[in-house]
Amino acid sequence: MAERKGEIIRKTNETSVSVRVDIDGTGKSKISTGVGFFDHMLDQLSRHSLIDMDIEVKGDLHIDDHHTVEDTGIAIGQAIARALGDRRGITRYASLDLAMDETMTKAAVDISGRPFLVWNVNFSAPKIGTFDTELVREFFQALAQNAGITLHILNHYGANNHHIAETCFKAVARVLRAATEIDPRQAGRVPSTKGMLA
Repeated sequence: MAERKGEIIRKTNETSVSVRVDIDGTGKSKISTGVGFFDHMLDQLSRHSLIDMDIEVKGDLHIDDHHTVEDTGIAIGQAIARALGDRRGITRYASLDLAMDETMTKAAVDISGRPFLVWNVNFSAPKIGTFDTELVREFFQALAQNAGITLHILNHYGANNHHIAETCFKAVARVLRAATEIDPRQAGRVPSTKGMLA
């Protein structure tokens, strides 16, 4: 099987982002974005998807975290899309309810080539520490759009905002792991009656 790896270097006036991913990794990560909470969430994304991720970001954090988070999502999405290629042989679909203490969050994915995000998650506070909670959605919007995936995230319930955010990242990680797995019964075919994913 060909290596499923992708690398993206993205430079703008606002950020400089370098991302390398290995879909068939073991969940090893080296992450530095300058945003501590975001680094923690990306580490969860890598660890629970088993996608190796090497991410280095220099952003305009003197303004706020927005550009850093969004551009990182763009680059990770593009790297995953590049690594998957024509998506031949993948499982394609996955769905999971993930529990963490008092919180339960559902994620479902279709690695379809058609980007779409359905976001049904609410936070009870505008910040987790110094991190803007609205940026969680911004990250997944950028990821879905640039990876070419349909992604649904639904928080069933939860009281702790850190837990709500973390279950979003962990649930998405687990469905990405399942949906990107090679299905031996596909025999190398693209998993679509159209013969292509898009």
